[in-house]
Amino acid sequence: MSFVIRAANTGDLQPLYEMAKLTGGGFTNLPPDRNSLTGKLERASAAFERDGKDLDLIEELFVLVLENTETGEVRGTSQLFTQVGQSWPFYSYRITMLTQQSQELDRTVRAEMLNLVNDLGGCSEVGGLFLHPGERAGGLGLLLARSRYLFIASHRQRFGDRMLAELRGIIDERGGSPFWDAIGGKFFGMSFQEADEFNGIHGNQFIADLMPKHPVYIAMLSDDARKVIGLPHPSGRAAMRMLENEGYSYEGYIDIFDGGPTMLARTDNITSIKNAQNVPVVDTTLEKGEKALIATGRLANFRCCYGAHEIREDGIALDSQAADVLRVGLGDMVWSIPR
Repeated sequence: MSFVIRAANTGDLQPLYEMAKLTGGGFTNLPPDRNSLTGKLERASAAFERDGKDLDLIEELFVLVLENTETGEVRGTSQLFTQVGQSWPFYSYRITMLTQQSQELDRTVRAEMLNLVNDLGGCSEVGGLFLHPGERAGGLGLLLARSRYLFIASHRQRFGDRMLAELRGIIDERGGSPFWDAIGGKFFGMSFQEADEFNGIHGNQFIADLMPKHPVYIAMLSDDARKVIGLPHPSGRAAMRMLENEGYSYEGYIDIFDGGPTMLARTDNITSIKNAQNVPVVDTTLEKGEKALIATGRLANFRCCYGAHEIREDGIALDSQAADVLRVGLGDMVWSIPR
């Protein structure tokens, strides 16, 4: 069975909608709403067609999908944002420390605080990664995640110097968020699920309109809320480890809805970008070789898959199946990183 990562198109609406219904909430980039998903696909199609100048002023969205090449079924998806915070502010909470001292009491008090900030505006973002539950084996999640970095490497000028990734926070068995209940829920009169759905469809400008701008003392939150700050959802722990392996780190920024961690990295220091090689194909009949992620094509023609490869002095040798999936021949340029 063979899979390929390719550019999404408007014909992928139904499988994306079916996968969105399986996310279980807290997945803003893949809302179970047809109109919102249609808007995303249309926006992505425009980005894939845009290959001109002045791209630094545009907040582009690229949507990729994982396709079973034998059945044509779409079984996963991921997204890339070239610059966040351009269309509307990109909000985060940043954890800071306030130190106060009383000479009379001979006591120093250190209080952690949540500050509403726009510090990460202008960063690029990887997000929206979802793999169908029926395919969570064989390294397909890794293919989905790392293929984005080969896309970035081959379109480097479209992306910023810093990359962020937001991980879903802790959500309880009722689909609620202890963090949201302790802060946002007090001001908006909305459950976490209602706020999350509204954000996925309409954006988070309502946060700017109604969220209190003063710092929040963490010590004044409930125990349940304090315990989940900066923690990923159990289903996202593996994703956090993958990000750390790529060079991302947690720097005290958290999601304003569920308190999940925001991971940050310098784009050019991300392992899969730094180690990616751009070489010509010199052989498509390789029988044995080290497994690698291999990608080719620009914008809407981008394709990425697993394949056997061997780096030679004059280029790269590929197995015939990978060459067929990528639609490449001798002399074509490909990007590769070892699996």
